[in-house]
Amino acid sequence: MRFSAAIFALGSVALAADVSTAPVTFNKDVLPVLQKNCQTCHRPGEIAPMPFLTYEGTRPWARAIKAAVVSKKMPPWFADPKFGHFANDRSLAQTEIDTLAAWADSGAPEGNVNDKPAPVQWTEGWNIPKPELVVNMPVDVEVPAKGTIEYTYMIVPTGFTEDKWVREIEVRPGNPAVVHHANVYIRRPASPWLRKYPTGVAFVPDEQKESSTAGAPLLDENVAGFTPGKQTVILRPGQAKLIPKGSDIVFQMHYTSNGTAGKDRSKVGFVFAKQTPEKRVARIFAANTKFVIPPGAGDYHVDASTTLQENTELVSLKPHMHLRGKWMEFRAVYPTGEKEILLRVPQYNFNWQLEFVLDRPKVLPKGTKLEVSAGFDNSPNNRFNPDPKQEVRWGDQSWEEMMIGYFEIGFNPNQDLPDMMGYGRKQLE
Repeated sequence: MRFSAAIFALGSVALAADVSTAPVTFNKDVLPVLQKNCQTCHRPGEIAPMPFLTYEGTRPWARAIKAAVVSKKMPPWFADPKFGHFANDRSLAQTEIDTLAAWADSGAPEGNVNDKPAPVQWTEGWNIPKPELVVNMPVDVEVPAKGTIEYTYMIVPTGFTEDKWVREIEVRPGNPAVVHHANVYIRRPASPWLRKYPTGVAFVPDEQKESSTAGAPLLDENVAGFTPGKQTVILRPGQAKLIPKGSDIVFQMHYTSNGTAGKDRSKVGFVFAKQTPEKRVARIFAANTKFVIPPGAGDYHVDASTTLQENTELVSLKPHMHLRGKWMEFRAVYPTGEKEILLRVPQYNFNWQLEFVLDRPKVLPKGTKLEVSAGFDNSPNNRFNPDPKQEVRWGDQSWEEMMIGYFEIGFNPNQDLPDMMGYGRKQLE
């Protein structure tokens, strides 16, 4: 009996050894990781330079994949894991990194085709489900080969005869080679904003000289945007953004010349909620436009804050700086005096402007102060620095700087942003 038990034990150890030394294959081990963390970008029509959908398409990049994941350069994710939990966290677990590295080290075998998981069913041309409405720029915008291009706008009427609640929105650049970033605003029917400009044509407003939003009132909400690598934000059931009836869509486009003249005709897609949501979602921000970064400064600190005047829920956070941006931290200071770090981005990357969506909404009671702190590296040690000898102030272009912390909040749909911010409505018009 003891002899049989010993044989069984030895057999179990041998089996475990066989399992632990089983070869890592593409079909069984690697493809599930790519589907979960990489294929959003690494598929045809998206921003990554190569698709990772098949063995044939991925095999040549095995060693490059190992180098990228071991260094944690890919997938791009910059939140300090000690603070906050995020639903769109696409960073890899160490076991996943080890799997991809072992696959490359073992010669990147394909494995048994029967181990392959079913392919992800992507919506062609979109990261959201098939839009119920797509609003296109009606004409092309000509982008010159050289020179500085000021923010360019185009107004497109929605034709909505009733208020619309939107759960999913995606902005798609028509020509990613020339679109640095894009924002979509909703201009209310009573808003005076940009009324002197025609609809359906591109223009650079005079107001852009005074403001990075050409004077857009907070009530004309920025509901969606495109930046390189930004994941599409899909709101939770019971959450939605409001587009009032009779509103216009305002495209704000930041084009950059790249040596070759081009054309762009961007678009935005909407998926509507089926009913009035439990929480209306809108964007607020804390910004500092008065900073002056000295030449050569290696870690120049800038702060901003805003205070909530009603109970809200925090949905997401997004830092925004330019090429000298070094780090950013978001905090909540509660009415009790307690302070909580909501998000820390210790190594900001201008080329990957991510939004960080909380894994569950966080209640922010009335009187909560939202603080944002940032550091800027204007030294020669910053390899992205356009000119460390220059004093740097706020400006639209990448060689200038911005300091904005965006907060998407959820609140009672019977209330409006003036209620949240404690301003009179005319102050936000």
